Order: sequence, then C-alpha cells, then structure tokens
Amino acid sequence: MLPTDPVMLLSFVNTKLRDFYDSLDALCGDLDADRQEIMDRLQKIGYFYDEERNQFV
Repeated sequence: MLPTDPVMLLSFVNTKLRDFYDSLDALCGDLDADRQEIMDRLQKIGYFYDEERNQFV
C-alpha cells in the first residue's frame, strides 16, 4: 500500500527507486501500483520523474 500523503509518497517512492528498482515501471509492476496516478500525485507538489536519475525531482 502506498502512502496517501504526497510528501510521504515522494519519500517512499524515491527510497524504493534508489534501493530496489531500476525504473518507475519496475516499481509499479512489483507493487501493483498505477504509474500515472503516482506521477499525477507527485506532480501536484511540483515533482516530476527523471528517468536518467531514476527519481522524482
């Protein structure tokens, strides 16, 4: 289950990307999460997924 608070979601996703997954698609596939929903929720607080860095910045 993903955190509902956007700031906690940012921290959770970036930590998982750094430590366990080589892409957002891999994370979403493993956690059965909706990629677009994550991107939309984090975009609302000013963060976008950077594929080269493999993190939200």
